[in-house]
Amino acid sequence: MTTADDSQQYFEAAPTTPSDRSTIDLILPDLTLSLTTDAGVFGRHKVDPGTKLLLLDGPPSTAGDRHLLDLGAGYGPIALTLATRNPEATIWAVEVNARARELCRHNAAAAGLNNIEVSDPDGVPDHVTFDRIWSNPPIRVGKPALQGLLVRWLSRLSPGGSAHLVVQRHLGSDSLQRWLVAGGFPTTRRASKAGYRLLDVVPGDPAP
Repeated sequence: MTTADDSQQYFEAAPTTPSDRSTIDLILPDLTLSLTTDAGVFGRHKVDPGTKLLLLDGPPSTAGDRHLLDLGAGYGPIALTLATRNPEATIWAVEVNARARELCRHNAAAAGLNNIEVSDPDGVPDHVTFDRIWSNPPIRVGKPALQGLLVRWLSRLSPGGSAHLVVQRHLGSDSLQRWLVAGGFPTTRRASKAGYRLLDVVPGDPAP
């Protein structure tokens, strides 16, 4: 269960909740990862079910992809899975929470993965574009901040690229899909399961 402190601080740059590390497992049909988590980060007690659904039902790896983005990487369940499944690609794990970034680096090293670049949002070089973006976006950061976040990074999709988002239905997945379409990002629903929507987004012509 996510505590009140965790839900308030996981999208902050420097959570003030005292550190309290623990270890959880991410078990998928093709891999198992042992992940260190901590207070003040998202999904500290178990991998969030939306994240796991995205990793189970999202699209398969695409040969030739060079740069993949895990937006809102947390302690790294998506980034580490992408790195394992796409050993020739560079995985950018972008996360505002410094504690989560430290955990992501730790977990990548523990798993022996050297194709993950962990960064704060301003640390990704401007010339890098992304073949795929995967994200369980921080809905609770608020609509204006979330929309700004998505426009910023979806605008960096490569031609022919795609983004794959998981959003709870009761937290506004359908309205988010409509907003994306209206904003010039064609969006379709890949799946609907267990109260979540999996959304596929492709580059379009973003509205002003």
